Amino acid sequence: MKMAAPTASKAASLGCNNKPAFPELDFRSGARVEELNKLIQEFTKHDQREYDDQRALEIHTAKDFIFSMLGMVQKLDQKLPVANEYLLLSGGVREGVVDLDLDELNVYARGTDYDMDFTLLVPALKLHDRNQPVTLDMRHSALCHSWLSLRLFDEGTISKWKDCCTIVDHINGATNYFFSPTKVADWFYDSISIVLSEIQKKPQRGMPKVEKGWPAVAQSWLMENHFWDGKITEEEVISGFYLVPACSYKGKKDNEWRLSFARSEVQLKKCISSSLMQAYQACKAIIIKLLSRPKAISPYHLRSMMLWACDRLPANYLAQEDYAAHFLLGLIDDLQHCLVNKMCPNYFIPQCNMLEPLSEETVMLHARKLSSVRSDPAEHLRTAIEHVKAANRLTLELQRRGSTTSIPSPQSDGGDPNQPDDRLAKKLQQLVTENPGKSISVFINPDDVTRPHFRIDDKFF
Repeated sequence: MKMAAPTASKAASLGCNNKPAFPELDFRSGARVEELNKLIQEFTKHDQREYDDQRALEIHTAKDFIFSMLGMVQKLDQKLPVANEYLLLSGGVREGVVDLDLDELNVYARGTDYDMDFTLLVPALKLHDRNQPVTLDMRHSALCHSWLSLRLFDEGTISKWKDCCTIVDHINGATNYFFSPTKVADWFYDSISIVLSEIQKKPQRGMPKVEKGWPAVAQSWLMENHFWDGKITEEEVISGFYLVPACSYKGKKDNEWRLSFARSEVQLKKCISSSLMQAYQACKAIIIKLLSRPKAISPYHLRSMMLWACDRLPANYLAQEDYAAHFLLGLIDDLQHCLVNKMCPNYFIPQCNMLEPLSEETVMLHARKLSSVRSDPAEHLRTAIEHVKAANRLTLELQRRGSTTSIPSPQSDGGDPNQPDDRLAKKLQQLVTENPGKSISVFINPDDVTRPHFRIDDKFF
């Protein structure tokens, strides 16, 4: 006599499926996924805490000081455009300040102070109108880098900037001026120093000091399918790129610039789920110090991998709110895979392998370090949480001591430092709160730096 096995529902009714559900575990480390999710949430809470009025006012007054100072730089020799558009990229409180090697433009020591950090892109020349392919001279450079000739600019522009150029003579006798990143950096440093020396003749409390279109090469990338298709327009993605002063490992640092797609990345960030962004921030906090020596891996490598993952994985999977732990483990696995294979393609120019300059010894050293993270991700998360807590505690302690004072505008008379204008803080808070994840640019008129104009995506204020 044959007897059929009971179906799942019948087995359950017979009491064969009454075992308690086992907690979900990470196979490699044995960590409970639920615990990792809670740790990521705790890190996010401390890392992205809302600004109080004091912090918001400090940020606003610091920005006002910097933009006012740039207006004064423009007036020195009229090199910078009169109506300029600055892109301000924010960092995080846990990163603090860094000491820089001015010759190599690399971080060589972590700073001891903790505060908000920003990267400000100051355009010097506009190559072309937006949404148009731009042809660059990449014959002498590695991928993702270029020389910049001024031969297509008018005589006035060449005359204004030729002291910041290297000169190459052609066989036909013509002279070609190439925009030099090192000379531009030296000019900017000298200009800032002159402006600050003038400001410091009338010292004010809280005054800082100086311590020392779309590229054709990325055109084919637009033809591929991407995670942002249908969510934002192509025009928003290709709203412009930058050439920043950083040469390749074999390049000529006097002539070579690196392509930066920071503006596009701001737009793409709108399409990334909050849980994936939380995992990215937590992963960045873990690796930023662990893999800092020798210098090889930066947050940009991790951000590129995250964007590739968004293209590779289904959108509904990445949108799950309780999957931050899975995303963190996946980012660690992706980074280790890139190191072992010494391959990390640039998201916008995939033919550019950003790990190519590294030696086999360096990538394997970092891969082994990362293996320790993968073996115990919970412990490394706890360490990251303690670091960000320490940063926040130090900031609050400085505020209590009265060390964090408002920074006056270079062109202001100082006023009463004990009577800050709370309306500025409230305005800044409202701007950030109402426009999460949006691209915010600032237009400055050097003749009236007290009235900046803000652009949030395509809206002007």
